[in-house]
Amino acid sequence: MSERASGARICVPLCADDFEGAWQLAARAHAVADMFELRLDCFDEFARADRAPVELIQALRPFIRERTRPLILTLRPEEQGGWSHLRAEERARFWRELFARGEAPDFVDLELDLIEGLGHEALDWSRIICSHHEFLESPIDLEALYERMARLPARLLKIAVSVTDAVECLPIFHLLARARRDGRQLIAIAMGFAGVVTRVLGPAHGAFLTYAPLIKEGATAPGQVTAAELRDLYRIDAINRETQIYGIIGSPVAYSISPQIHNRAFASRNMDAVYLPFETRDVESFIRRLVHPRTREVDWRWRGLSVTIPHKSAILNLLDSVDEAARQIGAVNTIVVEEDGLRGYNTDAEGVLAPLREAIDLKGARVAIIGAGGAARAALWAFKREGARVTLFARDLPKAQPVAREFGADLQSLAEARFASFDLVVNATPLGARGANEGRTPATAEQLRGAGIAYDLVYNPSETLFLREARQAGCRTIGGLSMLVAQATRQFELWTGEEAPVDLMLEVATRALEKN
Repeated sequence: MSERASGARICVPLCADDFEGAWQLAARAHAVADMFELRLDCFDEFARADRAPVELIQALRPFIRERTRPLILTLRPEEQGGWSHLRAEERARFWRELFARGEAPDFVDLELDLIEGLGHEALDWSRIICSHHEFLESPIDLEALYERMARLPARLLKIAVSVTDAVECLPIFHLLARARRDGRQLIAIAMGFAGVVTRVLGPAHGAFLTYAPLIKEGATAPGQVTAAELRDLYRIDAINRETQIYGIIGSPVAYSISPQIHNRAFASRNMDAVYLPFETRDVESFIRRLVHPRTREVDWRWRGLSVTIPHKSAILNLLDSVDEAARQIGAVNTIVVEEDGLRGYNTDAEGVLAPLREAIDLKGARVAIIGAGGAARAALWAFKREGARVTLFARDLPKAQPVAREFGADLQSLAEARFASFDLVVNATPLGARGANEGRTPATAEQLRGAGIAYDLVYNPSETLFLREARQAGCRTIGGLSMLVAQATRQFELWTGEEAPVDLMLEVATRALEKN
């Protein structure tokens, strides 16, 4: 057995129907795993109560003896997020027999309530991971849970809780700090996409390991990032307490390819930096508790943030200063974190114009913008500055009226819109974007017929329904990828003061979309 040297321990769960399948997974994951977790609750034979513990142990023995990485055994019940239908007493009987025969591998993951019912004399504490998984959305007292677990002499403690907002990850990092002070080894994880930050930054802040499947389909808990992504995209082995932190805040951000773009750019410049997705609805709490240098509760080396839907306008009141262009636009998509405060910028406006430079002369052009949110405001500002004649189209006219008035644009209802008289039609809504809005369009081919260029600011997927409808109507089309990269390169320059690797960023973005 050998253990891979790395800056962070990545434990790859092996969830298969039988031992042969687990061996195959282990062989494929060998290059990226520091440890394996053999999920016995995935095995058909461990899901039934009709086999004696001694039979199961005999079947398990070859895997334990021939392991090539440190091994965790787990038999997780359904109520703790696993697949085992065995009752607590049936699982307890298996574990007692395993320890009595001296067959336990490097680690055995036992749930807290099971340990408390097993009896201490039956356990080899040097191998025990005492765990608790909480899937309820209502908050629990993690400090009290930690103290209850810490009274046991288990080698490792593991706490995993479900979160729906990145702000809810704070208690996890507080627990990791406390465990360091107490001299206890802790695995602490926030489950769900909003908890990705705990899986990436956890080891640098004291977590004993982080779990990562070989492929996304092999995830054994919500929000797991693949082992390859942790190693290659987030460069987890190089992350430390001094690593510069960047990220994207919004809801949703799960389909953003900004982490791929910026992390590859940082790597090309050999920067000690990482860019993370932060799923957050409570942007005020996020900025106050995690980011602002005067109030944040974590000692992270923040340097910058991208801001996306729905926070581009709301974020204005949370910043210490805002660039004049961003103030005029009324939306911020870029934050530079400095020692004394937060500075806001808008790179969307430059990004919107970049793909159009060689496609159309905007001076005097008739431009239709669909939408009235942050992206629409940036587009309005940019096109008005270029001398275009702009009309705003919206479903909610009373809501859009102040926006149209502010930028001196005409306003029309989208419901009965016809775009034949326009040189350029821009979709500045999230309709068509990957996720809940996928497969939707703000305008049909019938509405778009006769228009010159149809430009979708949505970039993921690259082929939206809006663009398909536009081609059917005979329009030239432009997707949102070039706009995304153009605004991202400007973000990189604002954050780092260095010239952005534009060609690389475009190449990475293109590949990322092709994989979706």
